[in-house]
Amino acid sequence: QVQLVESGGGLVQAGASLRLSCAASGRTFSSYSMGWFRQAPGKERRFVAAIRWSDGNTYYADSVKGRFTISRDNAKNTVYLQMNSLKPEDTAVYYCAATDGSTWLAVPGNYNYWGQGTQVTVSS
Repeated sequence: QVQLVESGGGLVQAGASLRLSCAASGRTFSSYSMGWFRQAPGKERRFVAAIRWSDGNTYYADSVKGRFTISRDNAKNTVYLQMNSLKPEDTAVYYCAATDGSTWLAVPGNYNYWGQGTQVTVSS
């Protein structure tokens, strides 16, 4: 069982930066691939970024590539999402998720555990 708690969301202006954190419980955090997803009002949940447990490879949605960076600190059981050059279209609730798999990391249905989400609002 893994419990995930996100933090770091907030209201910022376009062009600003935020760093989201996701703290995980459990002693096997390093064995989980971690992902970030976001959901805007009235839209489905969409993939943002993921980091694979086995080799640390990272994956990004095209819309955030070059602006967002996912990283993890296994000693702290925490995964981060550094978000730079934020745009109004990045406004959404951001969710952290964990899976014991290592493939199809952009698919929400492949994740076993989810956090409660943190709101990110970017004003123009």
